[in-house]
This record gives sequence, structure tokens and C-alpha cells, in this order.
Amino acid sequence: MGKSLVVVESPAKASTLKRYLGKEYEVMASVGHIKNLPKSKLGVDIENGYKADFVLIKGKEKVVRDLKAAAKKVDTIYLAPDPDREGEAIAAHIAEEIGQGKTLYRVLFNEITRKAVVEAMKHRGEIDHGRVRAQMARRILDRLMGYKLSPLLWEKVRKGLSAGRVQSVALRLVVEREKEIQDFKPEEYWSVLATLEGQTPPAFIAKVFHLNGEKVTIGSATQADAAEAAIRAASLSVASVEKKERRRHPYAPFITSTLQQEASRKLRYNARRTMSIAQRLYEGLDVGEKEPVGLITYMRTDSTRISGEALDDARKVIGEKYGAPYLPEKPNFYKTKKSAQDAHEAIRPTSAARTPDSIKGNLSKEEYALYELIWKRFVSSQMTSAVLDTTTVDIAAGAYILRATGSILKFDGFLKVYEESVDQSTEDEAEARLPVDLAAGQALKLGGVEKKQHFTQPPPRFTEAMLIRELEEKGIGRPSTYAGIMEVIQEREYCEAVERRLKPTELGVLVSGLLVESFPDIVNVEFTAKMETELDQVEEGTKEWTAALDDFYHPFTADLEKARVSMRNVKAEAQATDIVCDKCGKPMVIKFGRFGKFLACSGYPECRSTKKLGKDGQVEERPEIPDEPTEHVCPTCGKPMVIKTGRFGRYIACVDYPACKTTKQIGTGVKCPREGCGGELIRKRSRAGRFFYGCNRYPECDFTVWAEPVNEPCPQCGATFLVKKVLKKGTFLSCANKECGYQRQIEEAQPAGQAAGGV
Repeated sequence: MGKSLVVVESPAKASTLKRYLGKEYEVMASVGHIKNLPKSKLGVDIENGYKADFVLIKGKEKVVRDLKAAAKKVDTIYLAPDPDREGEAIAAHIAEEIGQGKTLYRVLFNEITRKAVVEAMKHRGEIDHGRVRAQMARRILDRLMGYKLSPLLWEKVRKGLSAGRVQSVALRLVVEREKEIQDFKPEEYWSVLATLEGQTPPAFIAKVFHLNGEKVTIGSATQADAAEAAIRAASLSVASVEKKERRRHPYAPFITSTLQQEASRKLRYNARRTMSIAQRLYEGLDVGEKEPVGLITYMRTDSTRISGEALDDARKVIGEKYGAPYLPEKPNFYKTKKSAQDAHEAIRPTSAARTPDSIKGNLSKEEYALYELIWKRFVSSQMTSAVLDTTTVDIAAGAYILRATGSILKFDGFLKVYEESVDQSTEDEAEARLPVDLAAGQALKLGGVEKKQHFTQPPPRFTEAMLIRELEEKGIGRPSTYAGIMEVIQEREYCEAVERRLKPTELGVLVSGLLVESFPDIVNVEFTAKMETELDQVEEGTKEWTAALDDFYHPFTADLEKARVSMRNVKAEAQATDIVCDKCGKPMVIKFGRFGKFLACSGYPECRSTKKLGKDGQVEERPEIPDEPTEHVCPTCGKPMVIKTGRFGRYIACVDYPACKTTKQIGTGVKCPREGCGGELIRKRSRAGRFFYGCNRYPECDFTVWAEPVNEPCPQCGATFLVKKVLKKGTFLSCANKECGYQRQIEEAQPAGQAAGGV
């Protein structure tokens, strides 16, 4: 038993660590969580102190068998899943399964480099049970809400809906912003701009700023005309010139939320894609250094802290690459928010000397783009401030004062490397190049006057980046949850991305309204933020995890009992129309279903005729799609079988259908990954009306996956197939194993008229 066993989460990280640790260590991957609450029942004994029944996840039997077999051959096991709450829970579950009678250590890798790994192995510790309890409490909270609230939504609205403790608050923010936009009443205002000339060029523009000594807002064309007339009639002269030196300080290095925000603004990556790429950069890639190396530190963090060694590394690169003027006398330090856990450093390159251009040829396009963003942000954070000369000139024009501003960049400082993007530009005062010899009392010549009409604008819809920032500022969610929140509110069709901004769907507005009305505590921003704080206290050991659960569950159950009686029953509602059913002649009514409002015959269930309603409320006629011949023969009557297209997609049916009702599903060509099964994955439809893919050998094999499987192995973890997701922002291939995180965009448009995936 000379070897030791090291267990990590991902195969990619395992591959990198094997190179570092040598033959004395066997390195294996759990491929994410091995245990979870059961799917078929609540799995939480509320009356017995919230005792949770964590069971082995289906499909993880072989992983656990292999881990147990390896554990029998060693005395010492190093548990090295990711260094956060989720990783701590994974480590605890692995210890339960394979740790009996073994020496166990917990190892935290903040970065995957040879030096960092060796140091982490030397400073091994124990499982942090405070973190484990905090993760377990979060998981139980989410299970209690989802398991008890979802059936109510199914009963009152429709099957397949879900609610989440944090996602419902995020949805509420999106819906409330949309209401602000709809209720917004634009106000008219005008700007009056004068083109002026001094004794030397250039001509410059000044804007009406004061009237009779007070700041003026021009609210009508009449007022704008009056200002123009006064300016044209006045003798124009410089009233004052004020010059100031202004400094712009560098930005703090990235934390999870700011990385997701900047990747959205600069690279147009959504939060999930950003974290998937960052995971690869963290776990290790071959960049021509004889062995794979982790390129960035751990990417789930809320701290701006930087180690002394990393600061020295950055300062050395700045001095050598940019010179002494760009290197401050002392390192720059940044404040971390009070609510931050501060468990890890900020996100930074593991070596500042590893410039993006030096490894560009070894990275994919998206890996390079994200690494460059992280490298530039970190290096610039340790550079000197930029220096600008700002000049403000006030011009006297009778009772009016016009103002012109201009600025000159004297020294670029950190801006030589990096400048942060903004979510939405605002209309500032006119700013231009100004003549250098302007002085008080100097006469000016009028070149012309321009009047511009404007209207105030409503607040913008949230982008993913803006919503993440809003959640962070309100103390909702944590670094590990932001990407999942953004994904789920769109996958559930509660929101849709319109020009990369989140717009609530009709379903989202409906569900959010019902939750706000019936569960005012649970979807309250302050209440949810308080729960996040309590989970932090559980981790720190200052609050019992069961007490934190009580604080949530007691008000939740009280609201739940009231809602069972008082919540609006949308499913039972029907709005009358003057449209007549073309099958039975009875009037049709508007109902709310899986894809929003639709027309249904009032004679249901005797007549099941329905019609789809478009967003404009008009009936959408379905085009007739001709049958496609196949080589299949009907096993019932011997006639040929064809591919038909119905309301739920394509399927194979007897050519004599519906006289002969023999049908079968079209296979995907993807073999079932369940060991020893040999079946094929086919498209199915759940009782909730949602499409999924399952093994054709059911009930002998119950393997399922929600997204469409593609017969291509995962290049990152070796999973036997990928899954395809068609979203409005593009089509993506992802690993079927969510813990892996592999994802890439493919060039494929969504077919016209195809409905998005079910809820």
C-alpha cells in the first residue's frame, strides 16, 4: 500500500494533477457530486430536525465502485474537490463512501500549478463541516421550496412549472423592471448648443447650462427658441476657465460577479459560458510548457485579496514590460465587501509572466479571449492611476451661461492595458477639444446655434451582467450560483433574451405575480438576502443550520397553506371569444397552457380542437407538412411507414394512420450510456408535457436526459455524448455531465416555427 489516492471533481483536473504528483499517487475524478436528495420523494424529515436522505445519484454507481476499489489499495486518501461549499459537500460524501478505516485529508487547490499543488499537499487539512452544513442547508432550503411549491403551481397554472428560492427573486426583479418600463412616461427636454470660436482654433461647442444664476432645464420648443434668440442677440465672452487635474484609479481584480459582467459586456458571453471556459483555464491546459498547467486561480470567489507572491509577480512584469512610470511605489490594495466570504484570492493569472500572446497558439479562441481579459484586469490593477487635465469653460450670453468641457489624457497609466466597459452610455454634457488660450473676459464669435429635442428614457432591461450586479449588491446568491440563476430563468421560459436583454415572458409575469401575491416573505429581496447571511453564519459556526432552516420554513408553510385556498386558479380560467370551432361549431375560449395563451373549444373534452395564438393575439394557422417515406414496414398491417409531423414533432407512423394507429419514435443514433444496457436514446414526452430523451429499453433501463443528445464524445471528460441546446443567442453543444462544464457554440440556426424546449 505505497500509493495514496487523490480524488478530484473533474477528469481534466485529474489529468493535470497526475503530471504533478507522480507515481506515488493515484488521481481519480468523481465527476461532480456522487450524492443528492432523491428525485422520487422529498428526502427531508422535517419533523426529525430536517434530517436529509442523500442517496447515490443514478449513473454514479461505476464511479463509486472504481473509487472504492482504488481506496482498498491505499492507506491515505486526499479529498481535493473544488475549494468551495459544493466541493466540501462532495468531499464529505466521498469520505462517507470510501473513507472507512483510512487516513483522510482535505486538500484545497486555489490554483493548479506544480508549486501550488505541492504546497497544498503539504498544508493538508480536514473537511470543513461548517461548510458542509451550509451547503446541506442551502440544498434542503431549495428542495423544500421546490418540492412543496411546484405542485401548487402545477395545480393553479399548469404542469411543469417550478419555483426556486433565489431564481424567483431574480425573476421578480426582471418583472418589476419591465413594469417600470411599461409605466414610464417620457418627458420632453431640449438641449441648446452653440458653436463658438475664440482667437485660435479649434471651434468648440458649449451647452446652455444656467439661466439667471440657476441651473436650467429647457422643457419645450418655446423655451429652446427663447434661449436661441438670447444667445444670438448677446455679446459672448468667457466668464471663467477652470482647469483641474483628475486621476482615474485602476479597477480591482476580478471576482466571480465582475468577471461574468465584463465577459458579458466585452465578449458577449453569458454567465454559464464564462464559468465553463474559466473552469478549463483553472483546471489546466497544455500551453507548450512540457506539462498541463492551470492558467488562472479558482474562479468562484467574492474576494479582491491578492497574495504577496502574486503582487510581486505582477509588479515585476509591469516594470519590465511597461516601465517605471507605470509601477506605483507600493502595491495597490482593494476593499472586499463586508458580505464576502473571502475564502479565496481574486481571479488572476497563476503567472503574470505568462502573457496572453505567449500562449495564444495553444488556446481556443474563447479560452484566449477570457484569459486575456483576466490577465489585463489583474496586471492593470497593480499599475499607476491615469492622469487627465479637465477644463471647464463658462461663457456669458446675456442672462444665460453656456458651459463647455474638455479633457486631455496627460498620462495613460493603467489605461494602457485595460478599461472597463459600461452597460449603457449616458448623454453627458458636450465635451470637445478646447482652444488652449481661452481666458476670462475674452470675446467669442458665434458660429451657429443648434436645438435638439430629447425625451427621457425608461430604465433599461437587465442584461445578464446587470442582473448579476443587482443580485450581488442586494446580497442575493453567491459566486457559485449566479450562472445557474441566469440559465434557469431562461430555460424555464420565464424570461427571454431580446437583443441580449432579459424580457419576462407572459408566463414569467404570471408566475412572478402569483408568487409575490401569495408568498410575500419568500420572494422578498431582504428576506432572501437575510437567508444568504444566515447560511454564511452556519459556515462560520455562529448559527445552527436547523435554526436557519426554521427561519425559512415556518413563514413558508404559513404562506403555503393560505395559497392553497386563495391563489388564483389560472388553469380554470377561460376568456370567451367570438371565434367558432371549425370542428363542432361551439365557441372557442382563450386558455393558458404550456406555450402561453391558446384557443380551445368550449366543448372540451368532447371536442379537443385547439388553435395557437401569436404574440399579437391572432390565430396562427399550422402549415401542412408532407409525409416523408421510410424503409420501415408496419408490423401490424404490413403497409409502408412514413415520417409524420405532429404538434409535438416528428414521428414514424403507418401510412394508413389513423386507421392503423401503429407509431414509433425516431431514434437519435446515440447509444444509452448506462453500462451493459445497449439501448438507444429516443425522444419522449413527460406527463408534465415536457420533451426529454430516454432509453428505448424502458422500463428495464430508466436513463433520461432533457436536452437533445448528439453522438459525439465530450473532448474534456470523455462522456459518450454531448447535448444540443437551441437558444435565441445561438446553438450550443454541452457535455451531458453538468459538472464537467464543457460547452461550445455551433453554427446552426433554430428552424423557423420550431417551438423552444418545454418547461
